[in-house]
Amino acid sequence: MTVDGRARAGVPGESGGTVFRDAAESDVGALVELVNSAYRGDTSRKGWTTEADLLGGQRIDAGQIADLLARPGTRVVVAERDGRLVACCELAVGDDGAGYFGMFSVRPDAQGGGLGGRLLAEAERAAAEELGCDSMRMTVLRQRADLIAWYERRGYRRTGDTAPFPYGDERFGLPKRDDLVFEELAKTIAV
Repeated sequence: MTVDGRARAGVPGESGGTVFRDAAESDVGALVELVNSAYRGDTSRKGWTTEADLLGGQRIDAGQIADLLARPGTRVVVAERDGRLVACCELAVGDDGAGYFGMFSVRPDAQGGGLGGRLLAEAERAAAEELGCDSMRMTVLRQRADLIAWYERRGYRRTGDTAPFPYGDERFGLPKRDDLVFEELAKTIAV
């Protein structure tokens, strides 16, 4: 991806011709399907990132995606392979200048092959080189020990900061537990 939103080729020699680019309004429907398929319902159980045992309902809707695309200082980065969205993330700059990484989704049938790690690396590169960030933060449900461990293997550390899950707001899903909480992870990235 580039500052002007044009596509940036994936890693040379990468199979499948993955291209990273900024999402467009025309991607809203495909993004809703991608994000929800990675986290919720039976489709999500085909991958390892499922939250189906923690939350039911939707992960995101078209209005939330459209809001992200319109928000100043926020980008939705997609990985596209053969004209199909296979992964995405939100990349934003916080008030303190740190990068924020969210909405990380990899299509369940594309998980386990390194695509997620490549998208995370691309987001870190873009945050450092294009947005001038020297660190990256994210929030992850504390109950997602496997996912937190995956981020820790990539240099992220728990900050000790937490945030409550938005119980009662069905836009974020239907909780199946009463102890959900977000934990912040952070990493210094090169500028």
